[in-house]
Amino acid sequence: MPTTALNQTRNDTQAERRDTPEQPADAPARLRIVLSRPTHAGNIGATARAMKVMGLEALTIVAPKPGIFPSEEATARAVSAESLLQQAQVVDTLAEAVADCHHVVGTTARLRHIGPPLLTPRQWAEGAVARPGQQLALVFGQERTGLLNEEVDLCHALIRIPTQDGFSSLNLAMAVQILCYEWHLAAGGGLPEPLSESPPATAQELEGFFAHLRETGDAVEFFVRKNPDAVHRRLRALFGRAGLDRNEINILRGFLRDVQRKLPGGEDAAN
Repeated sequence: MPTTALNQTRNDTQAERRDTPEQPADAPARLRIVLSRPTHAGNIGATARAMKVMGLEALTIVAPKPGIFPSEEATARAVSAESLLQQAQVVDTLAEAVADCHHVVGTTARLRHIGPPLLTPRQWAEGAVARPGQQLALVFGQERTGLLNEEVDLCHALIRIPTQDGFSSLNLAMAVQILCYEWHLAAGGGLPEPLSESPPATAQELEGFFAHLRETGDAVEFFVRKNPDAVHRRLRALFGRAGLDRNEINILRGFLRDVQRKLPGGEDAAN
């Protein structure tokens, strides 16, 4: 399909999305990633990949350098996020890209004396998720020059990613990844609860283990010249903090039984 026709199809698709009822407040499309005047095809593809792994889908590209999008390089760098490139909107100006947005935030590596408020990535993300029902835009400037002054004027705030003094240059896709991660984290996208193969130990199972531990400790004279009650309470606290499950209790009691078997008359004591 010719590039002009492909861009028109993308624009028509975007227009259809704008005509649909507003999405839920937590929908990924609520945050739009905008690349302004990118010059490297690989950065467009890598941006799509960075977005995909953090659950974001809406990508708008402003006046890309001729020939870089669509392109084989962009598709190759997307790595399973090609769908984001296929549905990406391509527009001529940043004003067009953010026209329907309620809050527009740009990124900068420079400290500006005059301009919108400056935020860290985390400050931005925490504030952004607290804007339910609003269409948000996160804008990244050209790789070499960043955002132009007239583009900054369209932003309600700016984000600066903290870096070491003297070297603040980040690859475009790296910057996108950092901010998409902060958004994902602020929106509740932490690590899932670990899957357990066994249910937590019951109070009865724990008490059985503690009694077995005390019995084995006495048998090997672990408590000789110690305060046995105080030491046993510390052991109870130690294993209590571990949050043992049933399988772990069984493993520990199996270990204690093997210890008992090694003692004189141990076979009878362990059974």
